[in-house]
Amino acid sequence: MIYLAARNLAPSGFSVFGVFWGAFGLVAGAAFGLLQETTREVRSMQYLDVLPDGSRIHPLRAAALVGVAAAVVIAGSAPLWSGRMFVEARWLSVGLLSVGLAGFCLHATLMGMLAGMNRWTQYGALMVTDAVIRVAVAAGTFVVGWGLVGFLWATVAGSVAWLIMLAASPTTRVAARLLTPGSTATFLRGAAHSITAAGASAILVMGFPVLLKLTSDELGARGGVVILAVTLTRAPLLVPLTAMQGNLIAHFVDESTHRVRALLSPAAVIGGIGAVGVLASGLVGPWLLRALFGPQYQASGALLAWLTAAAVAIAMLTLTGAAAVAAALHRAYSLGWVGATVPSGLLLLLPVPLETRTVVALLCGPLMGIGVHLAALARSR
Repeated sequence: MIYLAARNLAPSGFSVFGVFWGAFGLVAGAAFGLLQETTREVRSMQYLDVLPDGSRIHPLRAAALVGVAAAVVIAGSAPLWSGRMFVEARWLSVGLLSVGLAGFCLHATLMGMLAGMNRWTQYGALMVTDAVIRVAVAAGTFVVGWGLVGFLWATVAGSVAWLIMLAASPTTRVAARLLTPGSTATFLRGAAHSITAAGASAILVMGFPVLLKLTSDELGARGGVVILAVTLTRAPLLVPLTAMQGNLIAHFVDESTHRVRALLSPAAVIGGIGAVGVLASGLVGPWLLRALFGPQYQASGALLAWLTAAAVAIAMLTLTGAAAVAAALHRAYSLGWVGATVPSGLLLLLPVPLETRTVVALLCGPLMGIGVHLAALARSR
């Protein structure tokens, strides 16, 4: 989808699309907090000898409440911020953002229920359905020449994937009916920490174009190149890692007696892939960028290598965050991500070239968050 948008839109137009893509990524990333909390709740039930007496909660219904409330907040507050953020198709962008988020809250919660129940085939099918819908709408936009508006629709189109899975899969319907111990208030309290942290992570992972826009007077073509470079250098690591959040949390719940040790294997895999990525980005990245997206997309090998190194740091932070969620260290999880995002945002205000402050912000902030997570995990052993 990114490829089609970059090929179809000039760098200045891609920067407009990139901001909406980042805005939806930001709010959808925050909604991933529902996935994390639901996975932990459902998975932890397997380790209870007897389910506690008392009330039960239906996670999908709680997610629907969160989704509707979030959509109302976005739509109601839009006059205060949308004019600065969405320079084209303003109100369409606001509407798509609101409705898309409401649907994605249910999507993320259903993923968490499937992950907690070890229904990995349906979990994967839900992710694939989301991706296929987005790409199909983007491809149609590319072919018929719908332009920016079509790519805005494509960005949120996958938010209906959960409905398709419920209609097509009996196993998914069984998972969707699952009840977990506790009250709605208790679930939402735990989810609030996860949503806060996931929202902070989403600012760095998906919502970074929004942060870049808010800290820059004018992005233009140069900003479009930087946004594309950031997106491409982190995609090989962060896209699969984000999709595997349910797997990671389930793994760390299963290894709850060896939390820090359980980090070593996935961290080694991330580090190895990252090292290869840094080298490849520096050597062939500039050529690949021009070959795939056109001569107007020019970036140095050094910039691409440093951005890939920053992606490795964010991937490690994502990993330690999943371990913190699995250990029910909600406060430390939130503090780690917020402690990474706030410094990154402040570093973007440095009076240095756009490329330099982007690298510094994306590399230094996550290192602080990793330290917070590791310290909390070490204390909880």
